Amino acid sequence: MATTTLPIGLDDVRAARERIGGVVIDTPCPRALTLDDVAPCRLHLKLENLQRTGSFKDRGSLNRLLDLDGDQRHRGVVTASAGNHAQAVAYHAQRLGIPCTVVMPERAPLVKVTRTRAFGATVRQLGHVLDDSAVEARRLVADEGLTMVHPFDDPMVIAGQGTMGLEIVEQVPDVDTIIVPVGGGGMISGIAVAARAVRPSVRIIGVEVEAAPSARASRDAGEIVKITSSDTIADGIATKRVGDHTFPIIEALVDDLVVVGEEETARAVLMLLERQRMVVEGGGAVGLAALITGRIALRPGETALLVLSGGNIDINRVARIIDRGLVFGGRLARLMVRVPDRPGSLAQLTRIVAGCGASVQEIVHRRSFADISVGDVGIVVHIETRDRDHVDEVIAALEAEGLAVEERS
Repeated sequence: MATTTLPIGLDDVRAARERIGGVVIDTPCPRALTLDDVAPCRLHLKLENLQRTGSFKDRGSLNRLLDLDGDQRHRGVVTASAGNHAQAVAYHAQRLGIPCTVVMPERAPLVKVTRTRAFGATVRQLGHVLDDSAVEARRLVADEGLTMVHPFDDPMVIAGQGTMGLEIVEQVPDVDTIIVPVGGGGMISGIAVAARAVRPSVRIIGVEVEAAPSARASRDAGEIVKITSSDTIADGIATKRVGDHTFPIIEALVDDLVVVGEEETARAVLMLLERQRMVVEGGGAVGLAALITGRIALRPGETALLVLSGGNIDINRVARIIDRGLVFGGRLARLMVRVPDRPGSLAQLTRIVAGCGASVQEIVHRRSFADISVGDVGIVVHIETRDRDHVDEVIAALEAEGLAVEERS
């Protein structure tokens, strides 16, 4: 596919940069020195979580709003979103004096609804999923003359997101591979157009989550397909369908699309928090998840960059995500141990665990579920360990003492 047939080009991205400059932050691309063991290369991070509303969505939303004519500004704008895009549109519309309506699902996280309202938007909650909200947003366009600010499938939005690509090749001029989270495809499309135009040799790799691999499914089918998505900690990229504008760009300029799972994503969130002291939401951490699991092969000595697309993680879910990351990384394990129902059995169990150098965090003595016929009782023990091998060492030590052990997720 020729680049000239694509919905936007380098000139559109450069125009967007002029338009939004001075408002949207040129986010830094520091070396990720604490992640040197993850990949055999020089790894940089694009810190879009530092934007005013906490994600890259500031770029495309503002570029679209600044393109409105006087009548469109007077009538106002509408969008359907459950998170980052809603906040970005609401914030910049308020700053520009443009009436803004955001349609959100009834089950949207309360913190995101509250923040969107705090930025001055009128929030309407309708439907169980975002598709239901999008129907209402389109009705408001037709019935009330509002202008749609689409989360990704709009050339002005794509061009705004593409300003990241210009910054990346300027800040890391020797970049060989750019790894980008993919939802509807607006961010990776814009980055690919800009980066490949300035540095044609650069590889662009997209990462989706298993719960919503719409771009991968569309590439496999050779056409846009709508998938059935499921709940995910990477809710910011859980999109059922890539865009009509984004899909041809992805097909023309994106070298590969890979998919990661929930546990891998949780581990990546934890790693960024623990090592980089960086709060990144699930959708923003999938690129690191792909590196952790070896889904992306990087060459020794090359320069790679991960786009950390947002930091608007739901605080109420942080503890659960951290626990999942610890479990997946083998640093937290829950074991069901069957021991004889007699004095000293619990002490024997803790002695074995301590002898392996593991730390007991919690014990539940499940006497109510004891096997009366054989005189055994189940004990659930949560232990803190170094890694997966250490968990296996503890299990082997318990079994060597004649105890039956089952690891629970």
